[in-house]
Amino acid sequence: MTREEFNVQVLPLSDSLYRVAFYLLESETDAMDAVQDLFVKLWKGRESLEEVKNLKAYCITMMKNLCYDIIRKASRVQSVEIPESLSAGSNTEKELMDKERLSRVMAAMEKLPKSQREVLKMHVFEELSYEEIAQKTGKSNLNLRVLISMARKNLKELL
Repeated sequence: MTREEFNVQVLPLSDSLYRVAFYLLESETDAMDAVQDLFVKLWKGRESLEEVKNLKAYCITMMKNLCYDIIRKASRVQSVEIPESLSAGSNTEKELMDKERLSRVMAAMEKLPKSQREVLKMHVFEELSYEEIAQKTGKSNLNLRVLISMARKNLKELL
């Protein structure tokens, strides 16, 4: 794909991509950064874009995945901070509430069906991608996404 083709076909999608990113990230600056990151990624892989049949759908899917990665990284940072503060030995009220909340989540996870619990643990705690989980379990990516979605929904109901 040439620069002109990229400018004509990809750059006009920026408004749609921004809306998707803003909806998922809930931050103007993070959404703008995500759109820029996606454009860089698309530009670097522009040779493979010629094979894409529906460029808009492809770009929106890539934007969603990029946003999910950003959210996942942010949640990892937050989840890492809680155990560190708990192990510090200080018994503040917030730390006790965090520990209790974590305990309730872990207990609720044990009530999930085995297949949901296993894939959720691999995805969240082991930080495995859908492809890596698919290789370990033999399940399809679509099946994994459904299982994880159902597990999250069931967890919300249990909590």
